[in-house]
Amino acid sequence: MYIMSSAKKPTIISISSVSGGGKTTITNLLKEKLVSATALYFDDYDFEESPNDICDWVDRGANYNEWNLSPFTRDVISLLENKDLKYVLLDYPFSYLNISMREYLDFTIYVDTPLDIAMARRLIRDFKDNPNDIQNDLEQYLIKARTAYLEMVRSVKPDSDFVIDGTLTTLEIVERIKGQLIMKNL
Repeated sequence: MYIMSSAKKPTIISISSVSGGGKTTITNLLKEKLVSATALYFDDYDFEESPNDICDWVDRGANYNEWNLSPFTRDVISLLENKDLKYVLLDYPFSYLNISMREYLDFTIYVDTPLDIAMARRLIRDFKDNPNDIQNDLEQYLIKARTAYLEMVRSVKPDSDFVIDGTLTTLEIVERIKGQLIMKNL
């Protein structure tokens, strides 16, 4: 458990969405627009003691505590000591659902991007160099991966403090998030 010193710690904000929902793009722009902000990206970590197959994990009940987030959590804790930071943004998919991260989060955001838009963005992002693999990816999505997307909508979205329309422009989303931070005095 983290014990806070008397100095004000940075505000920890997580940004969640389905794959292709805009987490990274929004995190990056928000980091630019906020004063004294840094970011950590879930996809930059290797969680060795965590589920290997997301679809299997969802089929088994999607227990968010099966994810051993130790490397990510350690980095979040280390940033809490940085008195020069006002915000730590987390491109992080689980909101409050993983108990090892829950206590560090101050505000969670879910970018509610329609699945068709998220899929189109993901295909453009992931297959720009090899478009021939798109058909296989779409088949896998229809056979089993769609359940993982729906799990995010079913569990992470209602667990978030603020849900924002993912069809807005990135700038509109960031400005509305900034408005929420002001309104909540964060």
